[in-house]
Amino acid sequence: MIPEATNHDLLRRFEALGNLDLSLRTRLRDAAVPLHLERGQIAFDEGSPCSAFTLITEGCVNVVKTASSGREILLYRVEPGQTCVLTLNCLLESLTYPARGIAATECHGAALPREVFMDMLDIAPGLRQMVFQSLSARIVELMGLVEEVAFNRLDERLARLLVARLNSSPGGEIQITHQELADELGSVREIVSRILGSFADREFVALERGRVQIRDAEALKTISGTG
Repeated sequence: MIPEATNHDLLRRFEALGNLDLSLRTRLRDAAVPLHLERGQIAFDEGSPCSAFTLITEGCVNVVKTASSGREILLYRVEPGQTCVLTLNCLLESLTYPARGIAATECHGAALPREVFMDMLDIAPGLRQMVFQSLSARIVELMGLVEEVAFNRLDERLARLLVARLNSSPGGEIQITHQELADELGSVREIVSRILGSFADREFVALERGRVQIRDAEALKTISGTG
């Protein structure tokens, strides 16, 4: 059973759960178990079985795919109110995870055992709709990722990523390392550092340890094709 505060957060974050009838909401509260992840903790690993439907109410989990060379690419993020498409697929098809989930921040939420989730999926139309909408949205997102990796130059993709991060970075200062940027772009740190260095030489950015200060957002938008 989850605490009442966690149950309240679930119903607030996930509209479909809040719209369940009272008996199903009670069953959800009684069957779910609290979920807590520290930053950097593995939420699920490649090749591991999936036994529960996870629901994040606070924090963010990065879902990454690792190549045999050790390089990683960020597939997508799971934030509060969102569902993990790989978890859904593994639950529905009884598969093991094809990628890894890592807590990008401290996370809180709940885990609903597979048996209960599958049963509720059969009898709750609103929950089924949430699942299908999540699958649809993630497919579109992953198709965008394929297009980015296959067709766009790395400097364009890096500029686009910095511009996107700028929207949530007060003062234009982005707290991120070169390695983290490389992981998100599916590249290697040395190449990303070289491109960042060229941006710094042109005074588009200023570089400090663990930080990128944006000095000319319009120039980055032009490089990214969004300006």
